[in-house]
Amino acid sequence: MNYFKTNANLLLVVSIDILLFAAAFYIAHLIRLDLIMIEDEGRIFHWALPVVVITKLALFFFFDLYRGMWRYTSIADLINILKASASSTLLIVFILLLTNRFEGFSRSVFIIDLLLTIIFISGFRVAVRFYFEGVNGSQAEGAFAFRLSNLFSRDSTEQRRLLIIGAGDCGEKMYREIRDNGSLHYQVAGFLDDNPVKNGKKIHGITVLGAVDQLSLIAERVRADEVLIAVPSAREEEMRRIVEYCKESGLLFKTVPGMGELIDGRVTLNSIREVAYRDLLGRETVRLDKEKIGNYLQDQCVMVTGAGGSIGSELCRQICRYRPKKLVLFERGENLLYHIDMELQENCGSIEIIPLLADIQDKEQVERAFACFRPQIVFHAAAYKHVPMLENQPWNPVKNNILGTVNLVNASKKYRGERFVFVSTDKAVRPSNVMGISKRVAEMLIQNQNGCDPNAKPRFVSVRFGNVVGSNGSVIPLFKRQINKGGPITVTHPEATRYFMMVTEACQLILQAGGMGHGGEIFILDMGRPIRIADMAKDLIRLSGFEPDVDIPIVYTGLRPGEKLYEELITEGEGILPTTHEKIMVVKGTECDLVGLQRKIDELVEAASRQDAERIRTLFQEIVPNCR
Repeated sequence: MNYFKTNANLLLVVSIDILLFAAAFYIAHLIRLDLIMIEDEGRIFHWALPVVVITKLALFFFFDLYRGMWRYTSIADLINILKASASSTLLIVFILLLTNRFEGFSRSVFIIDLLLTIIFISGFRVAVRFYFEGVNGSQAEGAFAFRLSNLFSRDSTEQRRLLIIGAGDCGEKMYREIRDNGSLHYQVAGFLDDNPVKNGKKIHGITVLGAVDQLSLIAERVRADEVLIAVPSAREEEMRRIVEYCKESGLLFKTVPGMGELIDGRVTLNSIREVAYRDLLGRETVRLDKEKIGNYLQDQCVMVTGAGGSIGSELCRQICRYRPKKLVLFERGENLLYHIDMELQENCGSIEIIPLLADIQDKEQVERAFACFRPQIVFHAAAYKHVPMLENQPWNPVKNNILGTVNLVNASKKYRGERFVFVSTDKAVRPSNVMGISKRVAEMLIQNQNGCDPNAKPRFVSVRFGNVVGSNGSVIPLFKRQINKGGPITVTHPEATRYFMMVTEACQLILQAGGMGHGGEIFILDMGRPIRIADMAKDLIRLSGFEPDVDIPIVYTGLRPGEKLYEELITEGEGILPTTHEKIMVVKGTECDLVGLQRKIDELVEAASRQDAERIRTLFQEIVPNCR
């Protein structure tokens, strides 16, 4: 059925073009002859008409003008019409010169015919596009039953009227997608933008109605049903202000994510989502030196440990952009590994994805993985990180965070890798809990692997940063569950503050730092200003449509074992220096006796095997004297 429908449509299109070709040639003669076709001219016209029509049709087929979908006619199609029309005119003139030396023909007829052909054919195709933009997209694509009454109007039944905040590139892109997709059942009522220069201007015929602070009045005037925030570059203060105006209007509102969240940098309708807390962070888009990252990742075998976790899985997605030859997913959680493997297999078909269900604590499993796949680049993101839980079982972070790192470091050196990037945490700075101390010990181990040899391989570097919004260990999922239950939200202390950044931003900067290191550096990511957890809780309550301490109470429970009131990013005595990237800093750190450190680590592992918590804490104090 589709075959016959397609061929019927093609036959109809070709037939209309033949009529337009003939009409252009005939009208060109009339114009040249002052609207009077004498007998001799009429005979010449009838003799040349088949040559003109057949030649034009052949050239239009040659330029693929019958393959496109006219509802999506674009500038490229109009350029092809110009090429086909000009080429066919030149060929017709050449044929007539060969056959009768152009006797009886006026040269101006062919110039007029060329112009009319371009106007008629282009006009018809543009009219078809206007038709499909004007009617409901559910109508049959092959229908040419034009109705002048609805040629430029879309059936508005069951359609919701939408206001777009942001009359920039993103807002224009969203409008075009909504306009071109008839199945969305949205009608854009107007744009809002704070730029006074844009006020009253039109984008594709849709007016910029005013500033964002006029949202409620404008929404009432145009009978809007929903609002779309299309300002992906909005800073924290601007986004908070826009959200407040949206809430005051009482309309449903959604947003497009910030550019930093979009791996490919493209905003589409599929990316539209509810406004989330990460939108209020207002993090700037990360500037990446893609060439430098690609230079050390492309065509390499890359391993990511903890590949199914929040950081690890996002690292995998980002790494695939740079076309490694192989990507080894080292993960001990079966479900986590399954999900990231399926996602990458679906989206990164040209890259060999190797899922390994393995544990970094198992030296033999690590050895076999390195022996089999010989990864040149390792991103070590696997770690235990829940502070209160680990505080009561200190042997677990010793086995996982320290021994696991030792196993990976030894295997990477044995099989001569190129780079080893250790994902650390701000909790390693003057650590007050066993989780932070275990990460600090691992940092010290990584930092001293290269010694004084700048050419030593692999190049071992660490990347230190704070919390990431929405990660498995983040406080935000907990707050959301508590809000869904009607409260209360539990916060440890009214003055407790933490650093937060987006998981996509963190992983982008990890990749960038990985390409900058020469060995032994600790890179620190710019986390912006610290955020009070209590303020975060209040923002999440408001985003959910409630009022803090009115609809949802906030209860302060006190700091848990091992928790600090404030987190830090730099240890006293570490010299911090800028790098070539504005969001990455590097610290000199402190050198230590690597042989002595390894001896202490062996003692820690032995104590962990006995689950001797007291001995573990004593050794921690000896290794990291400034821990609290």
